[in-house]
Amino acid sequence: MNLSQHDWTSQLAADTNAVILDVRTEDECHEGIIPNSINIDIYKGQGFIYEVDALDKTKNYYVYCRAGSRSAQACSIMNQMGFEHTYNLDGGFMKWQGEVAFPKE
Repeated sequence: MNLSQHDWTSQLAADTNAVILDVRTEDECHEGIIPNSINIDIYKGQGFIYEVDALDKTKNYYVYCRAGSRSAQACSIMNQMGFEHTYNLDGGFMKWQGEVAFPKE
């Protein structure tokens, strides 16, 4: 499900079962991340599938990438793998207006 930034952040704030998933590359993450997100690069191909498969399918996943298309693809893959609640950040990190953190080296 695609959500506007406003809907994504307000739903996330009220969700006690939420996980924020960043599907960008490691280099892109150096530009900043949404705080408390975990990074699994969708470009890892089968590696992405393995890492996602290890995640808790009972959680609600708020997924983002740089512009929104890779995260939409990730949501679709996750739904096929049995994840029931995935939310794509429409417009991605490029349009993010919220708090930004920087990953520790």
